[in-house]
Amino acid sequence: MASEPESTTPKSGTTEPKAAEPVSNTINFEDFTKVDLRVGKVIEAYDHPNADKLLVLKVDLGSEQRQICAGVKGLYTPEELLGRNLIIVANLAPRMMRGIESQGMMLAAGSEDRSRFVTLTTSEDIEPGSIVS
Repeated sequence: MASEPESTTPKSGTTEPKAAEPVSNTINFEDFTKVDLRVGKVIEAYDHPNADKLLVLKVDLGSEQRQICAGVKGLYTPEELLGRNLIIVANLAPRMMRGIESQGMMLAAGSEDRSRFVTLTTSEDIEPGSIVS
């Protein structure tokens, strides 16, 4: 009978947290002030027709609505994002993502292996378009 490899999981059943990568590529404050972060409320969400990991979000930024492609399919359903306030990089140059223009970027945090993943949002409801500082 072959022996099974020894488990690296502690006896308590919890796994050791992986050390975070050191922060690198520092920028100066003036560079940071160029990033326009806004609260965007998701008013429409659907699967990207040409991508396995993208959702297409229509986001209300107060004075305008934007379309954003986000690589969160499989982590969130479109229904889970509807009505949610997200933190959006509003002044990111538009780019085509599998044939659909993305006009910003939503912010999220997650583990390297994506086993834990969360969108950045507000703790309370606030007007779409509110400035994040």
